[in-house]
Amino acid sequence: MSKTISPRKYQSYDVKSPNGAIVLRVETKDKLRWAVQHKGEPVIEPSPIALAIHFRRAVVKDRYTHLFIQCEDDFGVEFRVYDDAVAYRFFIQRPGELVIANEEANFNFTADHHAFIPYLRDYREGQIFVSSFESPYTEQKLSEFMPGAVAILPLLVDMGNGKKVVILEADLEDYPGMYLNFNPTGSGFQGVYAPYPLDVRLGGAHLGELDGGGEGINVIPTRRADYIAKTAGARTFPWRVIVISEADKDLLNNDIVQKLASPPRLDDVSWIVPGQVAWDWWNDYNLTHVDFRAGMNTPTFKYYIDFAAANRAKYIIIDAGWSAGLDLTKLNPNVNVPEIVAYGKEKGIGVILWATWYAITQQMHEVFPKYAAIGVKGWKIDFIDRNDQIAVASTYEIAKLAAEYKLMVDYHGVFKPTGLQRTYPNVVGYEGVYGLENFKWADMDAPRYAVTIPYTRNMAGPMDYTSGAMINATQADFKARNHAPMSKGTRCHQLAQYVVFEVPIQMLSDSPTLYMREQECTDFITSIPTVFDETVPLDGKVGEYVAIARQKDGIWYVGAMTNWEARELTLDLAFLEEGHYQAVVFKDGVNADREATDYKKEVLTVTAGHRLKIHLSNGGGWAARIEKTK
Repeated sequence: MSKTISPRKYQSYDVKSPNGAIVLRVETKDKLRWAVQHKGEPVIEPSPIALAIHFRRAVVKDRYTHLFIQCEDDFGVEFRVYDDAVAYRFFIQRPGELVIANEEANFNFTADHHAFIPYLRDYREGQIFVSSFESPYTEQKLSEFMPGAVAILPLLVDMGNGKKVVILEADLEDYPGMYLNFNPTGSGFQGVYAPYPLDVRLGGAHLGELDGGGEGINVIPTRRADYIAKTAGARTFPWRVIVISEADKDLLNNDIVQKLASPPRLDDVSWIVPGQVAWDWWNDYNLTHVDFRAGMNTPTFKYYIDFAAANRAKYIIIDAGWSAGLDLTKLNPNVNVPEIVAYGKEKGIGVILWATWYAITQQMHEVFPKYAAIGVKGWKIDFIDRNDQIAVASTYEIAKLAAEYKLMVDYHGVFKPTGLQRTYPNVVGYEGVYGLENFKWADMDAPRYAVTIPYTRNMAGPMDYTSGAMINATQADFKARNHAPMSKGTRCHQLAQYVVFEVPIQMLSDSPTLYMREQECTDFITSIPTVFDETVPLDGKVGEYVAIARQKDGIWYVGAMTNWEARELTLDLAFLEEGHYQAVVFKDGVNADREATDYKKEVLTVTAGHRLKIHLSNGGGWAARIEKTK
């Protein structure tokens, strides 16, 4: 259903979702305001919105009710009301260029609800708008929002009685990303945006000799404008979105960002092949029983290729060190990239190269064709650490040029996804998450975070969490260390992440030595696809536990994880078709509560509708591969 109105004729307008559960009210009397009810209960109180202008999955169903409001000066706002979400965006139709001074976005709630708030942290050189976007969640009431702080998206609000609201944004192109802070009403959030950068310099993070003089590898704005964007006068702006759920598990299979993103701009996507990746950095080249010195050198990466080929992975990544950090044409003499790529081609393994965002922006027109010509399959692009208009626009520009040379892109050190992976499907990885690489240094609550992000961060799109640790520890036994790192929680907690998390370019983060030592677990991990045809949420509660089933080519994969609380779950296998199935199961061992590496493999026969009782240890997990036998 679609409707266009003029605010000079109407003071308010109600729009219902297709099933009638959600009602959007738009008020246009003196100022644009939006309000949302769910089954008669207020969710968003009347909240002002404005744009301040200087006058200078396999199949996703997209069903909604539509409202256009045409305002004066070729300006308007578009609303969509879904059965589980409400979204709006501004549009403008004017020739020439516009300067956007600011955008007002408000999300006013009805009470002092509990929330999961990812505060922005880890500022580069004290600049609040230069950050890695790696944030654990602070669980607190809205009124306890940290003064002077800003939060990143997605952000979850618990309204009580099982109802959750998640704030997102989508289709963020050539425009700054939205942060949130607490608005003056004392009951909600307002949008905050990085001002447009006018001058920049190198600084921030360092990579030692790779820096090329030690000046840093981040691009740090030194002067900003009094506006947030300069843009074309005829365009649509990003979607502002809330998702409403009555059951936590429904958040595990929500495609709203995918629905709202711009359509694909690539005609041929046959060359884009997601898969698992043997990765060097997290395990710090921790190889044993080899006859070479492991490190940033050609023999090491040939060894990783051999491991990948023997274990059904598709790629390796050569992380920082193969070139100078600021000059991708200046090679490390110990790393013969053409030789490694050729060796990988012989073994059926692709090579992905790491690079800084700065180096890519300076050299992509030179290095994309250069390395594509020798067979490199893609780039892991790191240390973007900004989401102002320039940084956001560059992620589209890089993806577009990379696609011209059939190169995949894994964005690291980047803000959360907002649909770019639909527009340019060669973008197969996206960080913007407090991943396992952080937890190897930090004594923080990794299991609770791991059972929070499936309901929050993964709703924004795919992530680069870097799972797969084989040295697993209880809270009491955990030690933060860079070499031979460990993970918190059980072995099966790590295995289950390969099913639960949406990660198209999924890392085998630990060392080949450990994976070969734990070959039974490795065989199970590498049997799991990285993209799926169907997802069925089974059970869950944000921050507590999660259970999900995914299907690819007729085979089902099930993963379940818990926080530090041990628990019993009953999984309903009603998603299976009629027939008999073999389930290969990996579950926490009886001693996993004190020795986190303890697990047990078993093979079960199950049928459709079988209700399977499982036990999850403290920080535990459960994973299964279910295949029809007859």
